[in-house]
Amino acid sequence: MKAVHVHSVQEIGFDGFIVDVECQLTNGLPAMIVVGLANKSLDESKERIRSAFISSDLPMPKKRITLNLAPADLPKEGASFDVAIAVSILLCSRLIKEPASGGSMVFIGELGLDGTIRPVRGVIGKLLAAKQRGFYRAFVPEGNLEQASLIKGLELVTASSLKNLYEKLARGELVTHKTKGISETISHEVSNDFDDIVGQARAKRAMLIAAAGHHNILLNGPPGVGKSMLAKAMLSLLPPLNNQESLVVTHLHSLAENSYDKIYTTRPMRNPHHSASAVSVVGGGQNPRPGEISLSHGGILFLDEFPEFARNIIEALRQPLEDKKIRVTRAKASVIYPANFILVATRNPCPCGYFGSSKPCVCTPYQIQQYEKKISGPIADRIDLHIQVDNIDSSKLLDKSSGKGQSEILRSQIVKAVDRQQKRFNKPGVYNNDMTNRQIKELVGITRDAKELLDQAADKLQLSARVYMRTLKVAQTIADIEAAPLVNTAHVSEALQYRPQPQI
Repeated sequence: MKAVHVHSVQEIGFDGFIVDVECQLTNGLPAMIVVGLANKSLDESKERIRSAFISSDLPMPKKRITLNLAPADLPKEGASFDVAIAVSILLCSRLIKEPASGGSMVFIGELGLDGTIRPVRGVIGKLLAAKQRGFYRAFVPEGNLEQASLIKGLELVTASSLKNLYEKLARGELVTHKTKGISETISHEVSNDFDDIVGQARAKRAMLIAAAGHHNILLNGPPGVGKSMLAKAMLSLLPPLNNQESLVVTHLHSLAENSYDKIYTTRPMRNPHHSASAVSVVGGGQNPRPGEISLSHGGILFLDEFPEFARNIIEALRQPLEDKKIRVTRAKASVIYPANFILVATRNPCPCGYFGSSKPCVCTPYQIQQYEKKISGPIADRIDLHIQVDNIDSSKLLDKSSGKGQSEILRSQIVKAVDRQQKRFNKPGVYNNDMTNRQIKELVGITRDAKELLDQAADKLQLSARVYMRTLKVAQTIADIEAAPLVNTAHVSEALQYRPQPQI
């Protein structure tokens, strides 16, 4: 009997490829054979499909069923091929006819033993891959419909069970749902606010600059001065996700957290503990999944007690801080995940935390030196703003009027600065920290005096080429906050003040 073809999708990291599910019935003992480099979970689909057919009162062909997942040299995994395999068997046994749009339709979904169709992980990535390859119609489980509706330009077909899907295909009544995209009005709820933080004017100024240009920032100071509060409150300053950012963030979290129906409309803030494993932070595993670095894409990666993290985790930040993406390479696969986040880190001046403060430090010079070495030069170079956070006068801590209304003022400044950046780059979701060296040369206007000041500082402070360009990015953000047409000496001078100061 002639083989039939049904299309499905296999994701590889953030991307995916089309899988051609081929089915052929031949004479012989009744059996179901799956070939095409399928893993254990996919091989087990034979029992799920057989039970689903029985529960749905559909006859399973009493023949040898051979299923091939092409291309056969690429590994396939997961249960999302169940529906495509079941439809191929229905077509091959002539229980249904191929729909008119069958060649331009992909089938995604997992089958339960009772015939129900269950949602699957990473449906957004699968549908994006299908759309890029010319498919305009897709079958998705009802539990995935809300996320799937975010992708514009696709027609979606749903069914609650295999029996329901069979009836729709048999009658040719494939009622489609139009995709809607994401609402332009996006909620933005945060628990911490700058109005709750007393004093720390210099640190708040640095957080304003970091939020406006998406620059990385390190808060340094003794315990209890408010470093963590400042870091957590920074989320309240960031503008809401745009449509494309929300789509990517939702997809990343659905890959890692099995959130089949949740849509992420607020910027994420990930706060892994310093005892977290490298795989949980960087990503990977036997079946590669995004880690905390990628799950903070579009938002903030908050690393409290930065030097306490393992050295390999700290050094793993080099690539995402520079390239805005991370490549996870394992024996089975090499995948790339987006990782465009703001790094907000905090640290104490020494292991005991009181070096240079009013309280006595009990650390030896060797311990302080080793503590300093935990953050290497290349990582320090990639952090644009280094801020010293000092103690607050305790008499001001209960002042109700202190800090009131600051958040609203800072947010309005950031909105205007971000608007200037969007006009400069003519692309939403691009900030000053994302500029390449070529864009800096083409788009950043700087006065002659400001350039001379930056050149002199580079010579005297021995700034690397990377730090030189990053300092100019920060200066441009300061200019955007002040609505200045050109970067001047005041902007460069302030940007230079945020470079790390050597400890004595």
